[in-house]
Order: sequence, then C-alpha cells, then structure tokens
Amino acid sequence: MSGRVLIALSVAASAALVLIYLAAGGSSYEPTPVADPCQPREWRHPEGVEQSAQQFALSALDGAACELGVSREQLAVALATPEARAEFAAEHGIGDDELETAFRAGVVRGIDDAEDAGAIGGIVADGLRAVAQRLPVDEAIGVIEDGGDFLNGVGGVIDDLGDLLP
Repeated sequence: MSGRVLIALSVAASAALVLIYLAAGGSSYEPTPVADPCQPREWRHPEGVEQSAQQFALSALDGAACELGVSREQLAVALATPEARAEFAAEHGIGDDELETAFRAGVVRGIDDAEDAGAIGGIVADGLRAVAQRLPVDEAIGVIEDGGDFLNGVGGVIDDLGDLLP
C-alpha cells in the first residue's frame, strides 16, 4: 500500500471514531455532580471489617462535611495533612471548636450507619457513641481515616463482645 492510502485510511478511521463517540452521547458529557453529604447513603452490605471500615469512613466523612457545609471530597483533601486542615479551616472560617464538633458528629453518624447496616450491634454502638462524643479532634480524625480499629473496638471491645454482634 502506498503512503497516501494509509493516510486516507487513518483519516477515515479517525472520523469513524469521532462519529461513533458522538452517536454514543459523547457530545453531552457532564461530570457526575458531587453528592450532598447531608443525604444518607446506603451501605453496600459490607462483608468483613475492612469493607465495614471503608463504609464507616465514608459515612463519618459525610457527617462531618454536612456539619461544616462542605463536600465530602473537600473535607477528605483537607484531612491529608495538618497543614491542609489548617488551610481548610482558615479558608472556610472554621474554628477549632467547630471542627471538633463536626468530626465528633461525623464519627457518630458513621456509628449510626454501621449499626443500621448491621455491621455492629446496638450495645456495641451505644458504647462506641459514648466514646465518640468525647474524642479529641485529632483522635476523631484518626477514627475517620481508619475506622477499622474503631470498629474492631476500642481495646478489642467488639472482639470481646463478638456474641453481641448480629
């Protein structure tokens, strides 16, 4: 084949690709809007502590973001480093007390959602809520970032009370 034929075939293939893309709705692409953190999200039937911890972290982030009036994604980025958290707080005019209240509320929401999903039992959830309401802000952030240890129980509470789990 000559060079001109190859170029013509390449142009035709490119044009066909663009036409197929447009026919499939490619001209009207819009990114998925950010979900409202104040709206409840369904847990996806977690299997095991790791999946429960992931669901817990998302619920807790939603709860804290809702309290602060920001998106879960904005808050997750702000938790990456202490500097990012300070910048986030300054940018949004949020004081330490408001941050602490929001993070505690987020942890409590995560516990509520975990209980509703059957990931933890009611008695254990009550105990974890009592702990969550007294967590210092740095500890609350740690719980949100790694809910696995919290769901496994403070000091092994869930392991010791495993017969209370559904």
